[in-house]
Amino acid sequence: MSDDTRKARAHRASRRVRRGLAPAAALLLAGLAAAPVAAAGDRGPGRGDLLTLTPVADRDLTEVRAFLGGRNVDSGPARYGVRAYRLTYKTVDPHGRPTTATGLLSLPKGGAHRLDVVSDTHGTMVNRDYAPSAGEDFGRVASYLNASAGRAVAAPDYLGLGGGPGRHPYMDTRSSVTASVDMLRAARAAAGKLGRPLNGDVYATGFSQGGQVAMGLGRALREGADRHFRLRALAPVSGPYDLEGQELPALYDGRVNDVSGVLYMSYWLVAQNRLHAIYKDPAEAFREPYAHRVEGLFDGAHEEEDIIGALAPTVKDLLTPSFYERLKHPSGGLLDAARDNDRTCDWKADLPVRLYAGTADTDVPIANARSCAARLARHGAPARIVNQGAVDHVRSFVVSAPQVVRWFDAVGRRP
Repeated sequence: MSDDTRKARAHRASRRVRRGLAPAAALLLAGLAAAPVAAAGDRGPGRGDLLTLTPVADRDLTEVRAFLGGRNVDSGPARYGVRAYRLTYKTVDPHGRPTTATGLLSLPKGGAHRLDVVSDTHGTMVNRDYAPSAGEDFGRVASYLNASAGRAVAAPDYLGLGGGPGRHPYMDTRSSVTASVDMLRAARAAAGKLGRPLNGDVYATGFSQGGQVAMGLGRALREGADRHFRLRALAPVSGPYDLEGQELPALYDGRVNDVSGVLYMSYWLVAQNRLHAIYKDPAEAFREPYAHRVEGLFDGAHEEEDIIGALAPTVKDLLTPSFYERLKHPSGGLLDAARDNDRTCDWKADLPVRLYAGTADTDVPIANARSCAARLARHGAPARIVNQGAVDHVRSFVVSAPQVVRWFDAVGRRP
């Protein structure tokens, strides 16, 4: 086994640490069921309407710091305990049809009455039970960290994860952005009902897949997606902002390790084939015996280790020779799938933007951040790249998350 493979497996394991806090508020929460909620706001029934509001966690400051410290995250910014709630809300699927999604709203147990809100969009997840609203795991780190620093946090599960129906349209940035905007709307309604109204200021962050979503969300908010929200700062971490120019080529030149490459590529092809004409039969893209099993592996119930163990050790061994060559020079549905998700940095981000990344990241190479910064600069809005040095993918988040909180604090104090 190569060093990259060992590191990748260790990274994936660290992302799925299930050792949460002892449920100190279990007795409190046990008697509280999901409460139906009337449609929110003045828009009438539609996107972002809050359907249910369910308490899922109540942590004091000591517990929050223990949760963060147990995942090697600096808890220095934490000042308050946290209450967290699962929201179910109306949104739309990739085709614009009505559906529902879930997400996590986290509120500080203290601080200002009217709250800024952080939108936190999570990284790649194959199992729906690891989504922020579903389990107290790595996906809640940014929520607890930002909420304990005094802001509300809206963390969408995305479509098809958490309690949302269907399968997750992985790396379909458009639908992840609509789910994130609608989560903000649902959070606004829920926070008002809980007596902690949102003031409309939004600070957006996200990790990995969520870094790309955060950039897309920032663009949507800046272009007026919802009049109630004002984007104040944008701080994504290690996002795959350039699939065509960086992430796909990195599969061939060694910048992406084999284990991550197999997981990401198989997930992406299966999900994108439901939206774009990439293949008619899995055997056109995947070698046997993987072709007959690959689509079933991404049903939202499998663990990453199960999927990796059921597939080939490398992307080259996973794909048919002709498709492997086609992926080097994508066209047709493949190219559409890449380019549809490569536009998140093509706008004038005339607000504070920082792109956090690490040079030893073999999941999402730092060249993605450099490409994004260059695109933003071409639109007249330079962004600062915060180079965290020789850290891997997960470590880039662990190091960056507390820095993001402190930077949001600094931006919020500006006149």
